[in-house]
Amino acid sequence: MIIKKVKDYMSAPIYVIERNENIQRARNLMFKYGIGRLPVMDAGLLVGIVTKYDITNRLNQAAPEWRRRPIDKVPIQVVMTEKPITIFPDATMPQAAVLLLENGINGLPVERDGEIVGMITSRDIMKYFSEQDLKATVGDMMSRNVLRVHRHHTIGHVLEEMNVQGQSRALVYEDNTTPVGIVTRSGLTFSEIMGPKDEMETKNIKMTRKESPAGRKQYRYVKQMPFVAEDIMTSPIFTIGSEIKAVQASQTLVEKNIIGMPVMDQNEVVGYFSTDEIIAEVGRWK
Repeated sequence: MIIKKVKDYMSAPIYVIERNENIQRARNLMFKYGIGRLPVMDAGLLVGIVTKYDITNRLNQAAPEWRRRPIDKVPIQVVMTEKPITIFPDATMPQAAVLLLENGINGLPVERDGEIVGMITSRDIMKYFSEQDLKATVGDMMSRNVLRVHRHHTIGHVLEEMNVQGQSRALVYEDNTTPVGIVTRSGLTFSEIMGPKDEMETKNIKMTRKESPAGRKQYRYVKQMPFVAEDIMTSPIFTIGSEIKAVQASQTLVEKNIIGMPVMDQNEVVGYFSTDEIIAEVGRWK
């Protein structure tokens, strides 16, 4: 294996946000530039970090006076993580993987002489891994703990199962054989089902009544129907076999700009291969 440094893979320059700017501003930056986290600054100093997941999860846990406000009226400091862990540009990629793994995070600001000069993320670790020459297969590294939900399960149920099982994604099934989609925490955070206050909204269901004498169908609208897994799942999904080399699989993840794939053998899901498993493997190279 080839040991390289954080500065070889980090994103730079990066977008930042001031602690008094609002959540809507952070969300807009994430949407516009396709990023999942933002360093939070105060007078040129790093004071926090905010991620896609923080915006929904922590706002829902905040004091009532904040939850009732539109997100363009809530400062980012309400949902940010204070005093984030940083890493130096000359640290190795395995050292970065260890920090991510030990702290249960997916990104680290890169700091040099008190200045934030970049960001290193789990996707960068994945790219680094994809350039190695290793014999390990997907089956050697994959996780066998796979959360399954039905396409008609409510989003509330899916989130609860994710929290209980400590998962960041759930495979969506029509039956018990082949998955038809996938729901991820980050996708859920920024999906169209989130209202202006980042609260779960409902959908209008158009239901047909019997035809009128003029031959036209009459409709009524049933509101307050909760969104379900199939409303926000990503579909179709990419899968991979357990016999494929892990490096080759990681190259596929990089090319398709995704962070994980179900592993299938004989038309059955037997595991999941993602950045989580890659980070754990790279962390052992320190």
